[in-house]
This record gives sequence, structure tokens and C-alpha cells, in this order.
Amino acid sequence: MSIPGKHTENGVYEFDYLRKADTSTNWEKFRKGLWNPETNEILGRTFKSWGQLFLFYAIFYTVLAALFAICMYGWMSTLDEHEPKWKLEESRIGKNPGLGFRPIPLNFEQESLIWYEAQNQTSIKEWTEILDNFLELYTNNSKLPGGGKNQQICDFDKPPAPGKVCAVDVGNFGPCSPQNGYSYNKSSPCIFVKLNKIYGWQPEFYNDPDDLPAAMPEELKAHIRSLPPLQRNQIWVTCEGQDPGDRENLGSIEYINRGFPSYFYPFTNTQGYLNPLVVVRLLRPNLHMIISIECRAWAKNIVYHGGDTFREGSTHFEIMID
Repeated sequence: MSIPGKHTENGVYEFDYLRKADTSTNWEKFRKGLWNPETNEILGRTFKSWGQLFLFYAIFYTVLAALFAICMYGWMSTLDEHEPKWKLEESRIGKNPGLGFRPIPLNFEQESLIWYEAQNQTSIKEWTEILDNFLELYTNNSKLPGGGKNQQICDFDKPPAPGKVCAVDVGNFGPCSPQNGYSYNKSSPCIFVKLNKIYGWQPEFYNDPDDLPAAMPEELKAHIRSLPPLQRNQIWVTCEGQDPGDRENLGSIEYINRGFPSYFYPFTNTQGYLNPLVVVRLLRPNLHMIISIECRAWAKNIVYHGGDTFREGSTHFEIMID
């Protein structure tokens, strides 16, 4: 039986139906991969194939986007832009507010250290500008949402009207005012302390002179007893050196105002609300050393847990003046 084909010199048969070797150059192969005029293919697919592919993915992603939009709409319809869905103990924040302080260092590496040179105006300005920016909404309430039109002057016997919020009086800061440079140029820096906002939280005050905690400093107890009954309805704040050495180096403290008044609570996310402030002036801290300071809030339903790990109901910062 003979095998049809051509016999080569090497004893190999070359059949007529074998495909001819592709002698195209690399450039020709590349061009043919982009557009093949023989089969009308672009990148290995015909127009019909590309059309079917685009149609499939267009339908697929349209359906996917529609399902996502439906899910988002359903989820967003359960939320209120003015009131959180989960409040107090049901929320991740909980019902135990902490304290914050200003100025906060802009340099992340400084963490909570307030350090400046008392004779260096550039160094002082760095910190006073931070406080200027922080107090901008307090001193110019026209920049608040709604232009501050729903703010009113409150007192202990005059809480805010429905839909209104209490204005924070920043004109009585004395040596801690912007005009006096917050006393940073006098080596007596002022620190602004605020209570973190928790929606719907209502403080329980230490307002009974005969029922004050044993851990409360005696000077604060005397201050509470000296006030009229209504003015005792405040969340009190005390600051002191964290350790005995810090307390010795810190020296005396002056409080421009001592607590957060009752008429600022509860916080209900009303437009124009600003945190009340306690201003702490460090009268004469020792120079050229880091002093650790802890400030604590006092209310019956604020749980205090100091130390380096947990700081519930308190805040911590360091001061160093060169």
C-alpha cells in the first residue's frame, strides 16, 4: 500500500493537505492579531462576537447596579440624618462620654505633647493659631450651619426653647482670650477642655453638698457648696498632675469656668450646637520638663477609669515650656 504524497530526501512524507508554514514576520502577526481581513476579526473576535460580549456585560452590570441601588435605598430609608439609629448603650460609642482637649499638636509624632518656647514668638504662634481655628465657630457663629440663628442665651432657669440651642459665651475668658494670646506668652498656657458628644445622653449631677464622692478634691467640694442650688447642676472638671512629681511641677491651676452647665444637655444634634468649654489655665508650671496632666469629668453617670490604658471619663496631655 502506497502513501500518497511527496517523498523528501530525509524520508519524510509531506501530505498535500498539511497547512503551509506561517512565514509571516512578527509585525505582520501583530497586525493580523489586531485586525484579520481574512476572517474580519478584531483581537481574535468577530464584530458579532464582540457585540454579544458587550451586551452580556452591559446587562450583567446593569442588574448588579440595580440590586446594589435597591439595597442602599432600603438601608438608607432606615436612617435619620438628624438622629442615630442606635443610641446610648445600644451604640458602639456607648453612654460614657470622655473628655477632649485643645490645642492638639499638629505633628503626629508629638502625640499629646504641647511644647513651645516661651521667648519664641513663632513657637507661641503655632499653638495660638490652633486655638484660633478651634474657637472660630464660637467667635463667629455666622459660619455655623444656619448662620447661628437658632442660638439663644441660656441660664440654669432658662433652658433652650424647642429647636433652639444655647450659645457659648467666649467673651469672659479673661487671660485665656484670643486677645491675650491665651497666656502662652506669659508661660501660663490655657487649655480648653470639652466633653465628647453622645446623642440623647443626660448627665446626673453631683449637686447635693451632702452627697459628694470621697475621691472628689476638697477644693471642688467647697466650690460646689458655695454655689446656689441651680448652679450646682453642672458636669464638673478637675485637672491635676498624673503622678506626685507631675503635681509638684505643675503648680497652681486656675479655672476660668468650672463645669459644663445643665442647659447644654441632652445633645440632640440640633443645628448650631456647640460644645460648652471649661478653660484651664496653668499658672506657673516648671520650665524645661515634661509634665503629664490628667483632666477628669465628674457626674454620677460618668464612669471614671484613669491610667495609661483606659481613659474613660477623662483626658490626658503633656505640657513642656522651654
